[in-house]
Amino acid sequence: MTELILGIESSCDETGVALVRTRGPGTVPELLSHALYSQIEMHRAYGGVVPELASRDHIRRVLPLTQKVLDDAGCTLAQIDAIAFTRGPGLAGALLVGSGVACAMAAALDKPVLGVHHLEGHLLSPFLSEDPPEFPFVALLVSGGHTQLMRVDGVGRYQILGETIDDAAGEAFDKSAKLLGLPYPGGPELSRLAQGGDPEAFKLPRPLLHSGDLDFSFAGLKTAVLTQAKKLGDGLEARKADLAASTQAAIVDVLVKKTLNALKETGMQRVVVAGGVGANRLLREQLNDACRKRGIRVHYPELHLCTDNGAMIAMAAAMRIEAGQQQAEKVYAFDVKPRWPLDAIVQQPPAPATAA
Repeated sequence: MTELILGIESSCDETGVALVRTRGPGTVPELLSHALYSQIEMHRAYGGVVPELASRDHIRRVLPLTQKVLDDAGCTLAQIDAIAFTRGPGLAGALLVGSGVACAMAAALDKPVLGVHHLEGHLLSPFLSEDPPEFPFVALLVSGGHTQLMRVDGVGRYQILGETIDDAAGEAFDKSAKLLGLPYPGGPELSRLAQGGDPEAFKLPRPLLHSGDLDFSFAGLKTAVLTQAKKLGDGLEARKADLAASTQAAIVDVLVKKTLNALKETGMQRVVVAGGVGANRLLREQLNDACRKRGIRVHYPELHLCTDNGAMIAMAAAMRIEAGQQQAEKVYAFDVKPRWPLDAIVQQPPAPATAA
């Protein structure tokens, strides 16, 4: 039996709504429609996300986006079987908007709800692509303040192989961009500037590249960028593209080599890259090239689905339901989890049977 699942994402500065249809166990749910509103222009004046403004804008956008999604799919609210929402991690006030709207709507319709982990949404977002992966695979999750390598054997069956010790890759992009005087959002701006620069102009560190483990640490790189910018002084403007290119090269070098090490350690022949940094052109080029030489398949979400969106939330909910990991319930009291480690939702092995 198929089900229609509405997904709502409101964890930070994008309001996303989407509708997916399940197609039975063993199949990938189908994305019927999605709509997204980005708050970038509003936050740009402040140099970063202002949580209170983000929350208020989610309130304005979520219902019109929901109606658009339903209209585009040719569906009505009454036809929805369940409503999913981002429960965390993210900004508390922003999460409360999506959670409150989802639970109120579900209560009015007498439909069940399901809270979804934002990072699991990113992790499973490549299943929305035209070339969806198959389990098992190694996943490189590079989203905002999170950089993780995981072994993924199925929905909810995740083993963290390595993760961020301090600054994540996304933070390294954003903080380095700020040091270079680039506008918000810094990461994409730094990547655009880097296209006109020399990636070998400055010798920047590759933190933990030879650490022998799969953890990440980019705080030292940020410090090195700051030091180099100060050394350039008045000459920074003329060399800004070179410093941006060298910074991007250092981040991508670490991500690619650590991912290859994870593939070698696990013996996997398939890798999934998800999260906002997964849209980075240099990362895709270098990882594709390295994996092609090794006969390894690489999967990404579509470019427009790399950032936060409702489609990944609806998809994650549908896949959890299909896999028997979780069921939507008619429970409308809710809480949110601004800090919520991904391993907290990992499927636990069954307890050993005890002798009678």
